[in-house]
Amino acid sequence: MTKPALPTEFPRERAILVGVELHRRPQMLSAKDSLVELTWLAATAGLHIVASLTQRLRRVNAATFIGSGKVQELKDLIDEVVADTVIFDDELSARHQRELETRLGTHVKILDRTALILDIFAQHARTREGALQVELAQYEYRLTRLTRQWTHLARQAGGGAGRTGAIGGVGLHGPGETQLEVDRREIGRRITYLKAELLKVRAHRARQRMRRKRSDVPVVAIVGYTNAGKSTLLRALSQAEIRTEDELFTTLDPTTRRVKISDGQHVLMTDTVGFINKLPATVVAAFRATLEEIADADLVLHVVDVTHHNSLEQAQIVEHTLNELELDKAQVVTALNKIDGLGSEQLPDDLLLAYPSAVPISALTGTGLQLLLDLFSQRLNRTMVNVDLLIPYADGHLLPLFHKYGQAEKVEHSEEGVILVGRLARRFLGTFKEFLR
Repeated sequence: MTKPALPTEFPRERAILVGVELHRRPQMLSAKDSLVELTWLAATAGLHIVASLTQRLRRVNAATFIGSGKVQELKDLIDEVVADTVIFDDELSARHQRELETRLGTHVKILDRTALILDIFAQHARTREGALQVELAQYEYRLTRLTRQWTHLARQAGGGAGRTGAIGGVGLHGPGETQLEVDRREIGRRITYLKAELLKVRAHRARQRMRRKRSDVPVVAIVGYTNAGKSTLLRALSQAEIRTEDELFTTLDPTTRRVKISDGQHVLMTDTVGFINKLPATVVAAFRATLEEIADADLVLHVVDVTHHNSLEQAQIVEHTLNELELDKAQVVTALNKIDGLGSEQLPDDLLLAYPSAVPISALTGTGLQLLLDLFSQRLNRTMVNVDLLIPYADGHLLPLFHKYGQAEKVEHSEEGVILVGRLARRFLGTFKEFLR
């Protein structure tokens, strides 16, 4: 008699999603679309969505976020669909968390959008830098939300806390102290350590950027909404093996590749973490070193997924986030990606109106990529400065570089060297700075 096959994987958590539409609250995405996005996030985290609940409110309930009647409706729904997790589409305060746990029962895990995003980040962090950034964000988020002991915190930590082993041994009360106080102090120590380690990462990145600048190779930072196709585009342009998946937040750690944009001209393209609606402040703070790659870039490539029904709103969320981070000063080139997925449909009129100079492309099929590279070359060479140089004959190897990226109005040979008067691309000014007359 054949034995029945045993299950090969753990059963997925059954989750209920809760969305709130607040009266007169300005938001990029509608409450309905935001809840759809939350569904996508939850699926990425491996949850099984069994139901959703929405409520329109004039203001958030101070105790339970949603109204007391809705809390009872939620409790009944949990019993009906046998759910063990509830996820709110907004960030909950510590009080909200405590009250909801009390009213819904300690057997139900209460998460919010921030906790869910942090959990996904923890699953996708594949380098030490990524793990440090995620762990710091997790601890800072949870520091004000310690409502149970370490077992509860470790369960929610999404891998960052459990992976390090920093909190696994904590369990003894100090003299005259509560477990909560011990927990807070241990978290504080861990946060201090993580910040120190990330400062080292930040310094290392700064040194890398300085070396790039000295090499006179311009940098293009790729930004965009999560799953817009940034990694696929970088792989297509660089012909390098880069992990790409049809899921959220595939890229957490910056990936830099050398890309040829014209004969003799190359750029370093850096893929950065994808943005999303309601991106948690703790994530932004933790990923500061990563996002600084955008600040130092010569050019920013904004990739937009034209097949998404909220493509314009997603593009505006990216721009809004860059503006909040004060990273909106660089030259920006917009690429309307995934045109192969439109079929017979036309590009959305609202996108074309908002981005009239955007380049339609398909990172998957290669359509429009050469046009995009040509635009890079034009933009990078557009900013020219007037120069008057005296280049010694011993440094004559720099002359071809000047003629390639500059315009000579006067060339004269003297006893000391070659006099060049004309215009030069600004990004090469540092190379010729010591030869300015």
